[in-house]
Amino acid sequence: MGNIQLSLGIGDYYHVRPLFDGSVQVEGIDLIHVATGTEEIFWRFGKYHEWDVSEMSFANYSAQRSRDDSVMVAIPVFPSRVFRHSAIYVRKSSGISKPKDLAGKKVGVPEWAQTAGVYVRGQLQHQEGLKLADVEWIQSGVNEPGREEKFTYNFPPGLRVTARRERSLNDMLIDGEIDAIITARTPIGFDQGHPEIVRLWPDYDKIEEEYGLKTGIFPIMHLIAIRGEIYRKYPWVAMNLYKAFDAAKKLAVERFSQFTISWLPMAWLPRAFERTQRLFKGHEYWPYGIEPNRVTIEAFQQYLYEQAITTRRLTPEDLFAKETQSFARI
Repeated sequence: MGNIQLSLGIGDYYHVRPLFDGSVQVEGIDLIHVATGTEEIFWRFGKYHEWDVSEMSFANYSAQRSRDDSVMVAIPVFPSRVFRHSAIYVRKSSGISKPKDLAGKKVGVPEWAQTAGVYVRGQLQHQEGLKLADVEWIQSGVNEPGREEKFTYNFPPGLRVTARRERSLNDMLIDGEIDAIITARTPIGFDQGHPEIVRLWPDYDKIEEEYGLKTGIFPIMHLIAIRGEIYRKYPWVAMNLYKAFDAAKKLAVERFSQFTISWLPMAWLPRAFERTQRLFKGHEYWPYGIEPNRVTIEAFQQYLYEQAITTRRLTPEDLFAKETQSFARI
């Protein structure tokens, strides 16, 4: 009996490429790579399940999992991790210079369940003392109007999110209809140098590093999810995929950490590598699996439940295929 074929929708990550250039094989599986934009991957897999395995927004996956755990199941592979202190853009004339100044303001979000926004709101609430109910939240597309939520939410009393489908957040910020935007995707006005759009924290990288070292949280943006019917038919694919993704990541890290050669066109890469390694507190670089990432996963699930995105507070064990939660030891 030959390998089974599985389609995989995922971005072109350096640490995933070994799965597609022949360097790493997935035991028992031939992968058909579908590469397109991240938002399109999430939309098409979340709405239509167009491929068998997919990169997925951590927040959207958790929201779906809390409502119906038969649709998809994830493996603890985290291709994208990004601190998001850089994701808060404010209108310069709004007088916002610190997080608590957002109280009483109108703040735009492209989607209430955008993973980046969930982390930012959790950080604002737990580290900065901002009450989310003190903000008037406005939902629309960042640079294009009309973006819609994927789920409905039962918000706690006092928390309000208003959809504005007719205008983009970028245009509303420039015109003074809102005071700030929390977004992973940069507002086009900021890219074009509009004088009214600035970051709340211009020196965000220093603040992010301090936050990561203090809290142990290195935000996980995306994970890998398997269609429920595929997983139920072939439960062994969860661990085989996990092992292959992990091997690909380790090979990629080994390659780019040979700093006598510029594998990536970046200056000061060794310093960036060292700063990143410190965040993992003794674990291997960019670890997959539950245990090395438990602090981040549990904090994120707390934020999701507090923000009414999940219907119950999920544990790490609720989220991931049971086959990937323990490993054979020799």
